[in-house]
Amino acid sequence: MFYLRPMTREEYIENHKDKFLDELFDLLRIPSISADSAYTGDVQKCAEYVAKRLQEAGADNVVLEKTAGNPIVYGEKMVDPSKPTILVYGHYDVQPSVPDELWHTPPFEPTVKNGNIYARGACDDKGQMYMHLKAFETMMETNTLHCNVKFMIEGEEEVGSTNLGIYVAANREKLAADVVLISDTGMIANDIPSIDTGLRGLSYVEVEVTGPKIDLHSGSFGGAVGNPINVLCDMISSLHDENRHITIPGFYDNVDVVSDADRAAMAETPFNLEEYKADLDVDDVMGEKGYSTIERTGIRPTLDVNGIWGGYTGEGAKTVLPSKAYAKISMRLVPNQTSAEITEKFQKHFESIAPKAVKVKVTPHHGGEAAVTPTDSKAFRAASKAMEKTFGKKPVPTRGGGSIPIVALFEEVLGLKTVLFGFGLDSDAIHSPNEKYGLFNFYKGIETIPYFYEYFSEGE
Repeated sequence: MFYLRPMTREEYIENHKDKFLDELFDLLRIPSISADSAYTGDVQKCAEYVAKRLQEAGADNVVLEKTAGNPIVYGEKMVDPSKPTILVYGHYDVQPSVPDELWHTPPFEPTVKNGNIYARGACDDKGQMYMHLKAFETMMETNTLHCNVKFMIEGEEEVGSTNLGIYVAANREKLAADVVLISDTGMIANDIPSIDTGLRGLSYVEVEVTGPKIDLHSGSFGGAVGNPINVLCDMISSLHDENRHITIPGFYDNVDVVSDADRAAMAETPFNLEEYKADLDVDDVMGEKGYSTIERTGIRPTLDVNGIWGGYTGEGAKTVLPSKAYAKISMRLVPNQTSAEITEKFQKHFESIAPKAVKVKVTPHHGGEAAVTPTDSKAFRAASKAMEKTFGKKPVPTRGGGSIPIVALFEEVLGLKTVLFGFGLDSDAIHSPNEKYGLFNFYKGIETIPYFYEYFSEGE
């Protein structure tokens, strides 16, 4: 008697690669921009698409959870109460695509070039989030799901996850799990796998500087009254000293000081400064004196202007002294700094340095806390073993420079640590024109994630 051999996970992935990619492309075509209310309908459509695919993959109790903002997609598969439970988090919203004229291909028409998928959200986070859905489908179809799993996919990560925090606090029992698994970070290189073990926090503010009550003729009034743009530039410039040290009083009061031993270990991380500069097309790097590039982006707090505007910016000349100038400013924070504290210190300082010729308004937007994940946990060992299995080498622990505020929230509210299981690259240009995600990374993630489930269930 002839029996068909059950299909392996690797065979299932190989046989369905085109299907997986087509589905991802459909997802990427939806302009789910959470920062712009004009796209509210598209955000809803995107949530519905994710829910549909999650249900098709085999999840139970799939529902769009209503919030005061965008819906949260929830689904689960409870295979055995004796098995551990993994809470998978991701987000389906994306950053605005502007400036669209800098894209080489349409931002919401995914295009494959040189082995990369180009589209807004390709890496952050649709491509990485969708790996988890397809990994789950693969495990379901090959009868190899070794853990219980709960999915929580939100639509407001790019605008601060305000409503997610409310939802999590109200659903502690429903979201009970053993670990949170997130793919919204990156690794060093395709031949140097790595796992983030920490994220910085965030304080984000908008500032408004007002001079005269109306725009004025620069010939008649220039040099006689305060120009808000000039003043704003002076104020921003004063926020760093000659060593690129942040000058806000008390800014460094609670900064976690990394030991010399840990800094020495970080220095062993594979990193080529010349390749880094070449990739960015810059002649030199710039940052806080006394720290390496890896340290500046991983363990030190920073302050950056994310946008600045005011006055006339159209074609040709218009000689005005503007009434107002604006800037958006983000501060990345390290452990022991809190976003509320830093926002307050920034506001107090920024208002104090304003000359009497202008009025200043500081509007806080959103923030989040830094998080550090343990490397001696069962979950981290499972992730490391999974990557070693599929990449053929043990991953390097690293500190991430970005912020995912909900990581600290999960620990505070749910008591859960997070594994940051990212497959993106620094060169993927997230938040920028021509964002991409490698086909290699997409499929490698789908292949690797089931091994995490397998090894985590074994408890090694």
